[in-house]
Amino acid sequence: MTTTEHPFRGNPRSGLLVQAAMLALVAVAGLAYVKWLPYWHKGFTAAAHHALGASILTAGAQAPPAPSLQAALSYAIAYGKAVWQALVLGLLLGSGVQALLPAEWVARVLGRRSFGSALAGGLLALPGMMCTCCAAPVVAGLRKSRASAGAAVAFWLGNSVLNPATLVFIGFVLGWKWTALRLVLGAAMVFGLGWLAGRMAPEDEDAAALPVAAPRDENPFRRWLRLLVQMSVRLVPEYLILVLLLGAARGWLFPVIGPDVAAHFAWVAVFALAGMVFVIPTAGEAPIIQAMLSLGVGAGAAGALLMTLPPVSAPSLAMLARAFPPRVLVMVAAGVVAFGVVGGAAALALGF
Repeated sequence: MTTTEHPFRGNPRSGLLVQAAMLALVAVAGLAYVKWLPYWHKGFTAAAHHALGASILTAGAQAPPAPSLQAALSYAIAYGKAVWQALVLGLLLGSGVQALLPAEWVARVLGRRSFGSALAGGLLALPGMMCTCCAAPVVAGLRKSRASAGAAVAFWLGNSVLNPATLVFIGFVLGWKWTALRLVLGAAMVFGLGWLAGRMAPEDEDAAALPVAAPRDENPFRRWLRLLVQMSVRLVPEYLILVLLLGAARGWLFPVIGPDVAAHFAWVAVFALAGMVFVIPTAGEAPIIQAMLSLGVGAGAAGALLMTLPPVSAPSLAMLARAFPPRVLVMVAAGVVAFGVVGGAAALALGF
């Protein structure tokens, strides 16, 4: 083996520290450019105008367009412009976790089936502020590196549901009572479903107790590139196809947007289910709900969407189909819908 392939043969620990520092640098620089700085400026816009622009669901119209190829393309383009940088960063970090971090390090922090591991995963998500699909590659990388199902689910949900910037945006755009509702139910969702996912995983999946794999001989940075290509080829095509399908079907998923939605509590369940399936960029729920409320949609449906639009979507569930047992993904999807119904009921009961 040449020194090019093994740059840290003499001191493996120094090599691991350099690799971890490289991944941390990419994460901090990437998040600062893609998330932290843009959201800092967007917060002032939300505070000044109490708005974040038009609803991506309807593109400023009163209702989503009828299903068509044009509806699919227009949504995919608008959505793609909003998320492509974060998706690239998610792929870099998801592959980097596998290539640059020793699995035993990840397992030590996130590998238990306990509530503490789910708590760590949820708290680790707070700086990420990613939408559910952009967080999915990182979740897949964590699972490959022996993070437990509970920690990975909490990280996945926490990125969007407990996003500090989104909570601030919601307060300025919809009102701080909506932020409080999202924070209380969101914390219960992230850590509760994370803990439940950990309990549903096989008993032998306590990754922190598994034997440590032998060190790889492959150059870590070459491995990073290889995993990045593999992950992109596997995840991106199915992601794009589902975004196109959802963009075309949004007129079916949200067939009524107006005062009629306020008339029946059944609409809360309908909107909770539609919100769980649909895909939006980070903080996209705020302008969607604002537009719906202006058209007379009741607080119940709005509360349901507040809890179900961000955490998961059909594309993110598909992207993580290999990362979790099917029963865990079914539980997460059903749990998100249940929290949506609770959020709608709470908004109605509290007179939002």
